[in-house]
Amino acid sequence: CHVVTTTTHKTLRGPRGGLILMGEDFENPFGLKLKNGSLKKMSSLINLAVFPGNQGGPLEHVIAAKAIAFREALTDDFMNYMVQVRQNAKSMAKEFVKRNYNIISDGTDNHMMLIDLRNKNISGKDAEMALVKADITANKNMVPFDDKSPFITSGIRFGTPAITTRGLIENEMTLIVDLIDKVIENHNNDNEIMKVKKRVNELMKDRSLFNY
Repeated sequence: CHVVTTTTHKTLRGPRGGLILMGEDFENPFGLKLKNGSLKKMSSLINLAVFPGNQGGPLEHVIAAKAIAFREALTDDFMNYMVQVRQNAKSMAKEFVKRNYNIISDGTDNHMMLIDLRNKNISGKDAEMALVKADITANKNMVPFDDKSPFITSGIRFGTPAITTRGLIENEMTLIVDLIDKVIENHNNDNEIMKVKKRVNELMKDRSLFNY
């Protein structure tokens, strides 16, 4: 592809923001021209869309934080973290499949997975809300041929960067999926959800969000 976009605050673990990446510059395919009649370069259109199109003054502290995140991404520690993220995701996906969850694409090759919940008789919205009560973060998400609105959805998305950062590894994905499954199967039972919440907080209490 000619242009790639990504974020700086997810797997990269930097401040909130984004990246627009582009290879060799080229003339835009939309027919937009300069005053001299020549086609504008794609890089020029992208730059103008960012500023003044969407951004104003630079936030120097955020730029500095991004620089630190990029520097950390060059280290062996970051590579080990990303390898573990993928291993955790593969393990998590296998555990979901064992419990009869329908993973779109039948598994994952990256850091996340999308699950079609229609065979579990729960919407993505209801699953997300129940999981949030148990202090488990997930996102409702549309699935292929979804028959529900984008505000309800039939799917839910899970990723492993956050739990990997907190120190969890493959053999702990069984417990993680057990807790998620218990919430989804008991999404109308607040007592069961509170039991899961207690277990989640016990599991994470010694796993710091930040290390100084």
